[in-house]
Amino acid sequence: MERKLAVILAVDVAGYSALMEADEAGTFERLRSRRRDLLEPEISKHHGRIFKLMGDGLLAEFGSVVDAVECAVTLQRGMMERNTSVSEENRIEIRIGINLGEVIVEGDDRYGEGVNVAARLQELADPGGICVSSKVSKEVEKKLAFSFESMGEQRVKNITEPIACYRVSLRLHPTETLLSSNDRQASKAATTEEAIALALPDKPSIAVLPFQNMSGDPEQEYFTDGMVEEIITALSRIRWLFVIARNSSFTYKGRAVDVKQVGRELGVRYVLEGSVRKAGNRVRITGQLVDAATAAHLWAERFEGSLENVFDLQDQVTTSVIGAIAPKLQQAEIERAKRKPTDSLDAYDYYLRGLASFYTIASTRKDAVSEALPLFDRAIELDPEFASAHGMAAWCHVLRRDYGWASDGAREIAEAERLGRRAARLGKDDPIALFTGGFALAHVADHLDVGAGLIDRALALDPNLSAAWLLSGWVRLWQGKPGAAIEHIEQAIRLSPQDPLMFIMQNGIALAHFLACRYDDASAWSERALRSYPDFLPALRVAAASHACAGRLFAAQKVMARIRQIDPKLQVANLADVVPFRADKDIARFIEALRLAGLPD
Repeated sequence: MERKLAVILAVDVAGYSALMEADEAGTFERLRSRRRDLLEPEISKHHGRIFKLMGDGLLAEFGSVVDAVECAVTLQRGMMERNTSVSEENRIEIRIGINLGEVIVEGDDRYGEGVNVAARLQELADPGGICVSSKVSKEVEKKLAFSFESMGEQRVKNITEPIACYRVSLRLHPTETLLSSNDRQASKAATTEEAIALALPDKPSIAVLPFQNMSGDPEQEYFTDGMVEEIITALSRIRWLFVIARNSSFTYKGRAVDVKQVGRELGVRYVLEGSVRKAGNRVRITGQLVDAATAAHLWAERFEGSLENVFDLQDQVTTSVIGAIAPKLQQAEIERAKRKPTDSLDAYDYYLRGLASFYTIASTRKDAVSEALPLFDRAIELDPEFASAHGMAAWCHVLRRDYGWASDGAREIAEAERLGRRAARLGKDDPIALFTGGFALAHVADHLDVGAGLIDRALALDPNLSAAWLLSGWVRLWQGKPGAAIEHIEQAIRLSPQDPLMFIMQNGIALAHFLACRYDDASAWSERALRSYPDFLPALRVAAASHACAGRLFAAQKVMARIRQIDPKLQVANLADVVPFRADKDIARFIEALRLAGLPD
């Protein structure tokens, strides 16, 4: 019996059974095309050899760990590119596992634990992801421009000892830029940077980074952040621009950044940087627009005026950015971007403070909303016509009800409805007022379609609102439209690819897959959310229900045990406030799945 050390790469198609059930002939043809045009040539190009083909996957052998990992990344990137032109329900996503171990050689075939572990690692990978053993990670972590995220030790079927597993992160390894002494390695790093960059949209794209607070007073940080918020809002109202959401832009706050890296990570062509100085009644805003591809400065200007003219200063910054990107832009488009939200500077100041609290990630979400709501209320007291303040206050009440942070959920929804109606009436051309007010109204049983219509109008006015796309996805879920829900939430993710609240977006996609009875995909997406927030109860409930519906009762019961540990009072009788669907049949299926997972009546 011949044995040898080999690198085994295992590939399979996520949700293969559901794809075949929905469209057997089409799925078979697409998979055959992917094998012929991508999988087989790339494996050969990276010096690998396929030794086993299955209906929904393959096994390949490599002599080099580096070649195997590079090949896996190339395959996943190739699949992503090919999926961009395919409808969501017909997309083929693969999972890849890689192991370095001893195998038994029998002719052209390979057997043994080295192969078995690779197959189990593949099962642990996300759709579109790569999972490797610790041996693989150690071999390549300083040789390739990728980092490896520990998944801990995993117990898998038919393997006695737990396996230390790592997820390949398709971002550059933080130390890779220092490895310039080896020409081959530098070339690989450069090639990988291009491979992992988000594709640029088909229109001019920009990210506005947090400005520096030059006031010398940390208490003025909210004012500086508010200026950036308003500039992002004004730019996003230009329909032909693609503008990254505030939540992703602000992940760079307080960091020294390389604009080229920002461009790659956010998938944009332009980056706006700057500073704000507020002293007494004077405000000075400086800005510089940089081409992220070349790091060339397109312009750098200073705007200065009195506090009473702060909206004019914001307009000047916005107009200068637009003028630099598109010199022939019609003046009408520039004027459309200008918006004066209130005549009361005091109300505006409280609104900015409310936004700063609402988006505070350092505190808990509950604390952030509790701090923000009275600030929005105060802004409304000072200016009863302030549409955006009404909308943000309505959103706060919705969150207080949805997450059980208030003792009287019915009162919260009543107040959200009142504020939402007011926001929609006052802000007929204000996208923020429309999408927040619309989301509040969608929580009222008879106003779901009305709320959806208001959010649609907000997105027609401002197609760059990541939060509006996300909430629109949730509303589509409630309308029983999982395909539209996934499409809208995916757009939210593209507009905010570094969002600290990504787990909420991922769980929204998980729910849409559950609604469409794609339980493997639903559990995979809920598990993605749980990696960021392990105790996120909505995602735990989706995971438990999905495993149960897919027949994985042991996994479902394990998740349910965790749910019961976090929320021991939860039972079928009090599920009403946490069931994420509206149609009776969907509610019944979700509840029955949780009961099957072990939730007591």
